[in-house]
Amino acid sequence: MGMTMTQKILAAHAGLDRVSAGQLIEADLDLVLGNDITSPVAIHEIEKMKVDGVFDKDKIALVMDHFAPNKDIKSAQHCKCVREFACRHDITNYYDVGEMGIEHALLPEKGLTVAGDVIIGADSHTCTYGALGAFSTGVGSTDMAAGMATGKAWFKVPSAIRFQLTGKPAKWISGKDIILHIIGMIGVDGALYKSMEFVGDGIQYLSMDDRFTIANMAIEAGGKNGIFPVDEKTIQYMEEHSKRPYKVYEADDDAEYDETYTIDLSTLRPTVAFPHLPENTKTIDEVGDIAIDQVVIGSCTNGRLEDLKIAASILAGKKVKKGLRVIVIPATQQIYLDAMEAGYIRTFIEAGAIVSTPTCGPCLGGYMGILAENERCVSTTNRNFVGRMGHVDSEIYLASPAVAAASALTGKISAPEEE
Repeated sequence: MGMTMTQKILAAHAGLDRVSAGQLIEADLDLVLGNDITSPVAIHEIEKMKVDGVFDKDKIALVMDHFAPNKDIKSAQHCKCVREFACRHDITNYYDVGEMGIEHALLPEKGLTVAGDVIIGADSHTCTYGALGAFSTGVGSTDMAAGMATGKAWFKVPSAIRFQLTGKPAKWISGKDIILHIIGMIGVDGALYKSMEFVGDGIQYLSMDDRFTIANMAIEAGGKNGIFPVDEKTIQYMEEHSKRPYKVYEADDDAEYDETYTIDLSTLRPTVAFPHLPENTKTIDEVGDIAIDQVVIGSCTNGRLEDLKIAASILAGKKVKKGLRVIVIPATQQIYLDAMEAGYIRTFIEAGAIVSTPTCGPCLGGYMGILAENERCVSTTNRNFVGRMGHVDSEIYLASPAVAAASALTGKISAPEEE
């Protein structure tokens, strides 16, 4: 029996000819990632190990993004802990205020992740880099500490689900709609500890930003990782952003999959996940009349340039609904600059939105957009659990940048106007 794309990458990094689902392996790591919330725990653990430094100062990335700029004394202490560790060990890829961005947008932009890599990160959405044909997955802070010390990690090789994407999506259908549709179809545990492998002729119509969004939310279906095949778009992206060599792995024709789902992208409608789970999806035609108090456009899921472009195209020359709070967060400094040069930032401000420095802030209920009791928010983030963005009696509706921007104009969950 052949191997899936994920299994081939893991076999190569474990020094094995082949691996099979359920097998325990120790694999070499190409990158270990941490942020300002998870890294301090890992740092305290690595100090207990009494190891002499880190395994490779070039293969660790520490990104201050969740509460940076610091929102309070505790977050300042966390960042100080990571900053001092990075300085002490001369960590090459340390990103703080002025250089930082939301980690899962920043690392591909900086060229730190490429096809064929094995990457762990003490953040559940580390699976984002599967868009580039890498195996990447979230781990706990203790595993991050072991990775920083040894450059290795233990894995149970996952079995896989194949998602056959066919057809061309309609104008306003984005990667967010596709992954919300999939999660609504299989549930938040439908891919538990499995590799979600995306294939098919429909992929050619998906931009890299679409693919990052889909891979990012694999974890919301319980997936160990999400991964795309490497095509011309992938190679062009890597060559524009990275100087690192990459390696292309392809699934064997006789690779084994637990299930195969075929999704005709041309039939999809804008999709919204209702509270309080990403699987609680409805198409825009089923939403009904739901008034909202806030819109957030940003995050590691949908804060990239294409996302801002879509939102700006809908908001251009218009005003957000009176009394509605609209918060736009470019995912990195470079995206902020590019959006500014393209005129998107002016569009947002003139429409009545605010634009923030890159941060994860509101997504995890940190700052920059906390919800009060009984408030509703349409958000391009990835989770809508109870209390995720603030009060336990608030509600989060997950949607694409197009739906978020359209809703900002009407004050209720709305579809963008058809042309």
